[in-house]
Amino acid sequence: MPAMAMHFDLVDLRLMVHIADANSMTRGAELSFISLPAASTRIKNLEESIGTKLLYRTSQGVTLTPPGQAFVSHARMVLGQIEHLRGDMQEYVRGIKGHVRVFANTTSLGEFLPPVLRHFLRRNPDVNIDLRERLSHDIVRAVTEGQTDIGIVAGLVRTENLETLPYRRDRLVLVVPKGHALDGEMQIDFADTLELDYVGLHESSAIHAFLRHASDQLHRPIKLRIQVGNFETACRMIEAGVGVGVLPESAASRHAQAMDIAIVPLSDAWSVREMQICVRSMEALPSFAQELVDLLVADAQGRLQLE
Repeated sequence: MPAMAMHFDLVDLRLMVHIADANSMTRGAELSFISLPAASTRIKNLEESIGTKLLYRTSQGVTLTPPGQAFVSHARMVLGQIEHLRGDMQEYVRGIKGHVRVFANTTSLGEFLPPVLRHFLRRNPDVNIDLRERLSHDIVRAVTEGQTDIGIVAGLVRTENLETLPYRRDRLVLVVPKGHALDGEMQIDFADTLELDYVGLHESSAIHAFLRHASDQLHRPIKLRIQVGNFETACRMIEAGVGVGVLPESAASRHAQAMDIAIVPLSDAWSVREMQICVRSMEALPSFAQELVDLLVADAQGRLQLE
């Protein structure tokens, strides 16, 4: 059987991604700045070229068929790489030779990355970094799909299609005001804290989502009294008696040196999480991105002398 000729263009790729995001042919066409008849013709021609249906069409809108899901997944990767290429070319014109994208979980972003990234940027003045906070499973997907170059994840996430390096151990602890009824406890179950008022991080933070999942597993809500933007503010609110909080031990220990707060270890197995660095292919990374990975590993192992 002769090989089937398949021809894709960027308009088709963007159109399919927009349709998938909107679950609507009409909205997908609008987002692609083409008419609905033109969009319908493009999808029909695309399906004929591939030889299979990409969309289920219903009175409620459209959804992706399994081949459609695979097409959109690859389309996102291709479009992401094109945007990456465009950004790199623009930066070459401005004298910037490289761009590294890093997606990280809350703890690594707030506690471990800043001094290493400062060291890296001083050594590489012609390289820029795009750093974003994401949930671990979203980071794995972003690395897999080529949306980011380097990911730092924590906990049990499936990374079998990626290259991984061990990074750090992340332990979550309960933080309470000095003199609180739990001050001095050897350890406590997370479930036994859910009657207390909580100081939480903002809803887009990875730790907030992680704790929300843990409480949902117990079929009990977290009693959030206030949500704040970073670990220091959380500790200050806890010190002021607003509530208790679950934070990384590294952050809590650092702030406990200057604030009247106490740390109580959690007995839950999930409170201790192994952190990993993940990439699609270390060999395929630009040399400056490989250097950043090496610096991260060296810092975690105590081999990096930071200024």
